[in-house]
Amino acid sequence: MKPYPFTAVVGLPDLRLALVLSSISPAVGGVLVRGEKGTAKSTMVRALAGLLPGVDVVDGCRFSCDPAAPDPLCPDGPHDGAKAHRRPAKLVELPVGAAEDRVIGSLHLERALAEGVTDFQPGLLAAAHRGLLYVDEVNLLHDHLVDTLLDAAAMGRATVEREGVSVSHAARFVLIGTMNPEEGELRPQLLDRFGLTVEVASSRDPEQRVEVVRRRLAYEADPDGFAARYAGEDARLAAEIEAAQKLLPAVKLPDDALRQIAEVCASFEVDGMRADIVTARTAVAHAAWAGRDEVTTEDVRVAARLALPHRRRRNPFDAPGISEEQLEQALQDAQPPQPGPEDDGPGSGSTPDEAPQEIPPGDAPQGQPQQQRNGGQQKTIGAGETFKAKVFRVKGMGEGERGRRSRAITDSGRTIGVQPPSVRDGRPHLVATVKAAAPHQKARGRDGAALKLRPEDLRYALREGREGNLVLFCVDASGSMGAKARMREVKTAVLSLLLDAYQRRDKVGLVTFRGAEAELALPPTISVDAAAARLEGLPTGGRTPLAEGLLEAARVLRVEEIRDPRRRPLLVVVTDGRATSGPDAVARAQAAAGLLNGVTTVVMDCESGKMRLGLAADLAAHLGAEHVPLADVAAESLASAVRARTGRAA
Repeated sequence: MKPYPFTAVVGLPDLRLALVLSSISPAVGGVLVRGEKGTAKSTMVRALAGLLPGVDVVDGCRFSCDPAAPDPLCPDGPHDGAKAHRRPAKLVELPVGAAEDRVIGSLHLERALAEGVTDFQPGLLAAAHRGLLYVDEVNLLHDHLVDTLLDAAAMGRATVEREGVSVSHAARFVLIGTMNPEEGELRPQLLDRFGLTVEVASSRDPEQRVEVVRRRLAYEADPDGFAARYAGEDARLAAEIEAAQKLLPAVKLPDDALRQIAEVCASFEVDGMRADIVTARTAVAHAAWAGRDEVTTEDVRVAARLALPHRRRRNPFDAPGISEEQLEQALQDAQPPQPGPEDDGPGSGSTPDEAPQEIPPGDAPQGQPQQQRNGGQQKTIGAGETFKAKVFRVKGMGEGERGRRSRAITDSGRTIGVQPPSVRDGRPHLVATVKAAAPHQKARGRDGAALKLRPEDLRYALREGREGNLVLFCVDASGSMGAKARMREVKTAVLSLLLDAYQRRDKVGLVTFRGAEAELALPPTISVDAAAARLEGLPTGGRTPLAEGLLEAARVLRVEEIRDPRRRPLLVVVTDGRATSGPDAVARAQAAAGLLNGVTTVVMDCESGKMRLGLAADLAAHLGAEHVPLADVAAESLASAVRARTGRAA
């Protein structure tokens, strides 16, 4: 079945342009496509491969070497005088659960030990050379794999180093990643490594939505016939891309355009110089796409709109985006002064001195309850500036997803031993493998320097690293928490813990309780941004149903144990310890606490004032939890306390 035609996709002009520019100039660094589910992200990427010109490759080369300029370090080389053939450009898809060896390739350890030869098995990076590498849900990949992909895309080479043996091969490809921000963000450091980014959303125009459905149904009814109707348009677009690729080396980037690029990047306060370089490359590609041999202001404008939005994040909870007014002002400021009356064009006399601050969509309060929901007068209090929080860890040794919080047996980290012989996964342990094979060498007839090695001799390393956990926040939002703006301190502390969870690759969830009930405000997710947005808009008021909050937390943890059994939980109960909702509120809260025995729990004590009842400390005792006063959540406050006790100057 033929793929859906590229030109048949309705709308999405920015995505279409970003993909085309990256195809014209792979040096741009690829495209990150952010958007909600069902917006044709994957459809457009898969269709793009059919538009790219074919490539000449050396016969029998597993690394797709160019016969005109073969890679001198190719593991299958040398290729002097080798025959060649032409094949279509490849689209290689990287599955979310791919292991590192599958991505970068691996060495055949048995042959390396027994025969002394380097037998390299190429991975997906080799398969994608001179084509497209598509990573769906790139935000769900392990960070080390994303780092590997981006390094290869930037350097044009992939290197595998195992047990003292190093193999390197060319890996130049167009990297395209798609993600749904609701499922979690990429770290800013990784966002910056993507050349361009595009935000996509489904159209709200009924006519356009009708056309999308009409075309999709027509394609499903007759894929070949539907593709044939758009074959001409796809062919014309493919010819235009090939013509732009040929024009690209001749495009000039004048100093005036470079000055505009520098002015724009400085205006948006992006970190480092990668933004300037990518913007320049994109502007050159856009000029070639437009058929020009010199970069103009329009090329810089388009390049900035695609290259800068994801680079101006100032902290993990800031959503990507740039101000069009600020962009126009920066472009105008970079223009040399012109004699004569002032121009009334864009940005002249109409741009304010300071561009209005945009409110990112994810930062707006979501799901605001009604005024009297759960009883009592509600009010919403914002949070203050976040701080570096104390690190809380789950007890014992886990085997969960790679992260940075609690101790765990992982596929990376320091080697602490050898896996049982039945384990056939992970990185080989060279010394243990040799020890396992050594007693059998005489029986196997060893007569030379080579080691007689069999598959059952292989032993694999036992490694200790860090795992990411499920951090479930159970937050008291009752009226007592809102007294004297105490909720501001609470939200600031929880946001600081959320920032810590973001940095440690945790999954987070949010349970709140107020009035007469508790609710799951945010089901467990890796989108820490979503948790921060829900917390920011959390209102307070009413009585304190502590038992209901603990019961809801226990229910959520039971469900998550079934869904994600390898991710161990850390429960953070944020309360002053009062229980005032319903009959026998205190006794019911203590009974509910008994259901959470065995769960690593932290009680963040929010009680304040001179007269303190110590209820949160009592709750911590019933939970078997660590009791932490609100003021001690900040790492700096703990350091100050230590310095004060030891007599050191603060």
